Amino acid sequence: MEQIYLKARAKINLNLEVVGKREDNYHNIKSVFQKINLYDELYIQKTETNDLELETNIEQLNNKENIIYKAYEILKEKHKKITGAKVKLNKKIPMQAGLAGGSTDCASFILGMNRLFDLRLSKTEIEDIAKSLGADVVPCFYNRALLAEGIGDEITPINTNFKYYVIIIKPQIACNTKEMYQKIDGKKDLKQPDNSDKMIQALEQNNLELLANYLYNIFETVMDEKEMIQSIKKELMEQGAIRKFNDRFRFLCLWNI
Repeated sequence: MEQIYLKARAKINLNLEVVGKREDNYHNIKSVFQKINLYDELYIQKTETNDLELETNIEQLNNKENIIYKAYEILKEKHKKITGAKVKLNKKIPMQAGLAGGSTDCASFILGMNRLFDLRLSKTEIEDIAKSLGADVVPCFYNRALLAEGIGDEITPINTNFKYYVIIIKPQIACNTKEMYQKIDGKKDLKQPDNSDKMIQALEQNNLELLANYLYNIFETVMDEKEMIQSIKKELMEQGAIRKFNDRFRFLCLWNI
């Protein structure tokens, strides 16, 4: 095998709770993740350059700060059989939208390199590499609904085959993840529901109404653009959406279809 093509699927958080700040300054979370059919495309090809050549349709990502390049450096250090690789990344997932675009690209790249160079990495080895790169990377290995805890690296698969329609809306605004967590840290009296078990029950029972009733994202409580968000929500509700929420300006609308 000399080249490989992968679809790096975006994720949504059906609920997201921050349950505490750790001594290493990461935050423990409790969240139900769900992959969706919006994806970036990765084309990975073997080369003899002894380096990674990265080309994307987003110019600002064509540099060595890209998480894919960082993943390549770790893999190259651990596995000398890797020669070089050329990656063409066609980004379709909006950036700074809470959809894990960078993390899912990284996860797909690691899996692609494992197959392309026959590295035979174990599940534990793959997830250890992912954890060193970002908290969201580990859940992106799973193309299914799951409960993510810890910093996002403690995974419990959810037994469901529930399919439903979502609409993603990304206004022309964005925010920094680190800043959002800092705002949460500043809210000492912030109260959160514990909806994860109810969300899992909704998915296991294929119950759309129950799922819609327990959507939650803590970032909505600390964001600045509340009036814009409420206006969009109101319009969507008027068009028949059961419920919607935002995750750093990414909205989910559920319809009975």
